[in-house]
Amino acid sequence: MQTASVSELKTHVSEYMGRVKSGEELLLTDRGRPFARIVPLRREELPANERMAQLERAGLVRLGKGLMPAELLTPRIQAQPGVSALTALLAERAEDER
Repeated sequence: MQTASVSELKTHVSEYMGRVKSGEELLLTDRGRPFARIVPLRREELPANERMAQLERAGLVRLGKGLMPAELLTPRIQAQPGVSALTALLAERAEDER
């Protein structure tokens, strides 16, 4: 854990905040006595949009740029009682091949 005095933090705030963002904890001291700790947020504490932005920066997802087309939101086939999902999938694939 990195330790910094208040005056040191004020002078090098960008450097210390960069360290916290990368996962380090920072212990603040006043006249040599610790009084506060700055810790990075856990992933589950971040708002959903920030988590998605992190995933996008890491190259794991690509955020959409508009609304999803309505035809993707409505199912093309309706579930039929007594018909297995496999049977319905095979029927849909056969329909697409025509």
